[in-house]
This record gives sequence, structure tokens and C-alpha cells, in this order.
Amino acid sequence: MVTMTDLSAPTTTRLQAVPAQRLLDVRGLSLSFVTGDGELPITKNVNFSIAPGERVGIVGESGCGKTVTGLSLLRLLPPQSARVKGEILFEGVDLAGLSPRRMRAVRGRDIAMIFQEPMSALDPVFTVGDQISEAYRAHFPVSRAEGRERAIAALAEVGIPAPERRCDEYPHQLSGGMRQRVMIAMALICKPKLLIADEPTTALDVTVQAQITDLLRSLSERTGTALIFITHDLGVVAEICTRMITMYAGEVVEDAPVDDALMRPRHPYTSGLLRSLPGLSQRRGVLPSIPGRVPPPNGMPAGCRFRPRCSHAVAGCEREQPMIDVEPGRRARCWRSPDLILPGAVN
Repeated sequence: MVTMTDLSAPTTTRLQAVPAQRLLDVRGLSLSFVTGDGELPITKNVNFSIAPGERVGIVGESGCGKTVTGLSLLRLLPPQSARVKGEILFEGVDLAGLSPRRMRAVRGRDIAMIFQEPMSALDPVFTVGDQISEAYRAHFPVSRAEGRERAIAALAEVGIPAPERRCDEYPHQLSGGMRQRVMIAMALICKPKLLIADEPTTALDVTVQAQITDLLRSLSERTGTALIFITHDLGVVAEICTRMITMYAGEVVEDAPVDDALMRPRHPYTSGLLRSLPGLSQRRGVLPSIPGRVPPPNGMPAGCRFRPRCSHAVAGCEREQPMIDVEPGRRARCWRSPDLILPGAVN
């Protein structure tokens, strides 16, 4: 049997590009969907970058634009209804301008994605081994037998016991944690440079969640794979990520090293998320919460989109809020952030 350490992938054509200091550089990414009433804006002017081997968490409430941002990077949204503007520079090449054929060569090979809900993401009529090997054979000219061997090695690499037997089983025969490991094996079998993990620990119990988190962190550290970790769980972000991006109502509102963001948030929304965590709130006290809800795409307030829910809002917040550098390596979308002292995870 081939082990994962024996896998020396056949020579194939990766995305050719000029050398770039940043692996991924997203510039002015805006997404809208075409509806019967015109275009409905979803995300607006999203900017961030990922360095090789960096692990970045994207956090925020449901409806803030985290998942669609991840799907936009791989151009997985329906082209007949989705309108994506801006630049998605991967190793200096703009993915937004690639032909569908060249984009298919990038997906899975250079950039891979772990989708939400592995039970619905996996095809119930094919064995997990067939689905993993198919992801490999789509990019490498290998036989079915070699594809199977590499699928077994990939299952062993993500910690699935008896991988030779599990390779021939169907998704419904596996537990939720094992199905999630299958999705990770499928995403990593081609050794991508960037992995997008969309809520990979959702609906898993605490023990399995910790195992998946440790697995992703160790794989990233060992292989040098950069990671975009989309999640609601700030605790997981603290354990696995080196940087944290907070999104609210389709905009990036804070971008900072993860320890700084958790201990000294510079945007009121990030602070509100932290104070809402039961483990960080005052014992025997009322659990703090952020009043209101994320506004719908067709009902965004003028100026700061968080203003109607923000206890720090004053005159001037009704103006358009650009991202500002509050200190080296930290940005926030709040004109008051240089003067605000906001509670974090230890306050």
C-alpha cells in the first residue's frame, strides 16, 4: 500500500504565474445577484490577502457574507445570476479573468474547499474511495488502481482507521466525524497551496470538533498549506488561526492578528461577538448580546452598516466608513477605532 509520505505527485501543469509575496490577494471583491427587481448587492469592496502557509479565520454572524466570499474565490457561484467584480489574484494571476477551462484546472489542484454539511456534499451512490480518487484523477493521468491507492493513503493521513475497508464504504456508513475527514482527504489529496474550510466543525460533537481542528492545524503546519477558516466559533479561530477577519453585512470590518483581535478588538462588532460568548461573560450575570439583526441586502443603512446596533455610534457614523490602519498590521472599518477602548476576551 502507498503511504502519504510516498506520494510524489506526477508532474502536471500548475497555474503558471510570476513570483508573488502574497499567495492570495483579494482586491475590491463585490458580489451581487440578479433578481427580478434588479441586482441585489451581497458583499461590497472586500479586501484581504493570504500569505503562503498562513491560517486566516473569517468570522461573523449568519448572513454576513462569509460563505459566498469563499465561493466567489473559486468562482463556484452560478454565472447566470451571480455578478462578481474586483480582482482575485492567486500567485499574481487574476482568477476572475480565467476561462472556465483554466479555472477548472485551479479548483482542487491549487485551491481546494471543504464544504459545509459533508453528508450532502458527498454523493450517496458512490463509495468514498471513488469520490476521493476522482478528485485526484481529474488533475493527474493515473490509472483507477493508482487512484484507489492514493485515496487509501489520503484516508490514512486524516486519521481514518482501516482505510482499505473504509475506502469501499458509502457516506451513510460513516459517522459525521469520519465524513468530515473524508472531505478533508478529498480536498488535500492534490496537495493544494490554499484550502478554504467552510464551517468544517458544524454539527460535530465537542470531541470530534477538537480532533478536526487539530488535524487541520497539523496538516497546515506540516505541508505549508495556507488556510481560510470560515466559522462562527471564535474559540476554534483562537486555536487554529494566526489572523482573524471579521465580516459584517457583506463588508470586512476588522483585519488583525488573532491574539490582538481577541484581546484588544478595534471594531465594536468584533467586541460584541466576543462579549456574547458564554465562556467569556461574567459568571451569574446576564449574558451580553448584540441588539437587533444583520440587515438584509436590500435594507442596508447609510454609512456604517453596524451603526443601528452599535452602542458607540455618534454623529459622523452615518458617513461612509473606509478601512483605516489603527496600528501596524491592524485595520478596522470605524472612524472612532483609534480612540475607543473596547472589551475583548479577557475583559
